[in-house]
Amino acid sequence: MLRSYVALTKPRVIELLLVTTVPAMLLAARGLPSLPTLLVTVLAGTLAAGSANALNCYFDRDIDAVMRRTGQRPLARHAVSPRSALIFGLALGVVAVAWMRAATNLLAAALTLAAITFYVLVYTLGLKRRTAQNIVWGGAAGCMPVLIGWAAVRDSLAWPPVVLFAIVFLWTPPHFWALAMRFRDDYARAGVPMLPVVATADVVARRIVGYTWATVAASLLLWPLATGWVYGVAAVPLGGWFLAEAYGLRSRVRRAQQAAGDKAGADDADAAPDLRTTASLRLFRASNHYLALLFLAVAVDALLPY
Repeated sequence: MLRSYVALTKPRVIELLLVTTVPAMLLAARGLPSLPTLLVTVLAGTLAAGSANALNCYFDRDIDAVMRRTGQRPLARHAVSPRSALIFGLALGVVAVAWMRAATNLLAAALTLAAITFYVLVYTLGLKRRTAQNIVWGGAAGCMPVLIGWAAVRDSLAWPPVVLFAIVFLWTPPHFWALAMRFRDDYARAGVPMLPVVATADVVARRIVGYTWATVAASLLLWPLATGWVYGVAAVPLGGWFLAEAYGLRSRVRRAQQAAGDKAGADDADAAPDLRTTASLRLFRASNHYLALLFLAVAVDALLPY
């Protein structure tokens, strides 16, 4: 039973949020923040993310049950009752916000509440089932940890956390669309209009390239604004690698289209099974490594005594 409640929080998603929170705090402190502030922000942030994810599972339990990727989630396999999941998600959120307010400051607590609310009400209930731009705007919730981490340290916001927010915001579409290409049939079966469901693979690949360029541009903007040469030395080759992976996916898409030729009714993604497995998952994994390494560079740079 305990394992099922932990699964409701989507621990692997939380790991990604923490990868961005801690470096933002180090950058805000220009070194190590106080240990209590660091621990509370990480732990309360974990509870907040778990709350949002559990509530997402509650509201999406109908579509999770028909998707192969999510069919083993606790609510989909009836390991947890919907009522229990709802209470669990709300309780985690209350504890997270109250703890953040008591141990850090009002701004960090307000941003924590805003992140939970945005993910549940705006993305899950408002955008996900209505528009192919769902992950573009809904992804803003996943960018909030950098603002929360900075605010927990400084009790204010500034341009550096805004740029960090922009990096994660622009990174989210290529990251998630690559995964959605792999599970396009799942989303189509569930009636969720992810971009790979409603657009051709060529359109998706071109937009991925565009957002990747924007992500790299935002990452380089952070260099003169708030970091030193160590970050710059890392950000430039990392950006080049991320772009190469995005262009690689686009090239595979175009080769798949050529292979399909003029076959009547052919779908460019269906015409190349490798495109929806190896190619799209390769970019998805590369995007994870890119963001983790980029924020590691932020952390290392912040710890150096320039």
